Amino acid sequence: MQLKGKTAVVTGSGRGLGKAIALKLAQMGANIVLNDIVSSDAVDATAEEFKAAGFNVAVTKGDVRNTEDVKEMVKTAVDKFGSLDILVNNAGITKDKPMALMSEEDWDAVLDINLKGAFICTKAAAKVMIKQRSGKIVNIASVAGRYGNPGQANYSASKAGLIGLTKTTAKEFAPRGITCNAVAPGLIQSKMTDVLPEDVKKNYLNNIPLGRFGTPEDVANVVAFLSSDDSNYVTGQVIDIDGGLVM
Repeated sequence: MQLKGKTAVVTGSGRGLGKAIALKLAQMGANIVLNDIVSSDAVDATAEEFKAAGFNVAVTKGDVRNTEDVKEMVKTAVDKFGSLDILVNNAGITKDKPMALMSEEDWDAVLDINLKGAFICTKAAAKVMIKQRSGKIVNIASVAGRYGNPGQANYSASKAGLIGLTKTTAKEFAPRGITCNAVAPGLIQSKMTDVLPEDVKKNYLNNIPLGRFGTPEDVANVVAFLSSDDSNYVTGQVIDIDGGLVM
């Protein structure tokens, strides 16, 4: 229960990786603010699961690209639980195509949600954290942001940008007691990765020294560490969670 009394906002937490992260933080005692898009039924179902397990939870629906939606998300955390101590910028999408065939609309959509959304959420959360003189921000990047992926120019660029945003955030907010770190998952089992062609998955597996794909729980465990007081002297770092794929 290392996070008892803390409040965590996890964007894109209706299902998949975001849900796993929110669950881990809840198991550690944190109050949880779940967030997902307006049309998401999954986030309501997740909230019911959490409540049934005895966790303190609130739900906000909105677009991370929309400043007013994000302000409401932050307000919900403070109004319901009295603070905002942890922000996990997890919301993200993919729209994969070879660069020569990628539309500007697909480029803009991925950059806006994956990178601009994280900027807007960070800015809004930081206003609360600065007053508290404490806070933890964890960005969900990707190994694609480190070395690029064919067919993912928009996604790779968004995650590389998120790594840069992480380091600048860490430097700007460190004097106020706020840390900011990123995790860079490799191939993690999820609905997003399930649609990858089998030959692509096999190629990945052949290059992973640990010989298996990651799980959402593998990522959630590292995010939990970065969200806890155990990581108080860690900021501006990018931790690969990839079974040794990139080293």
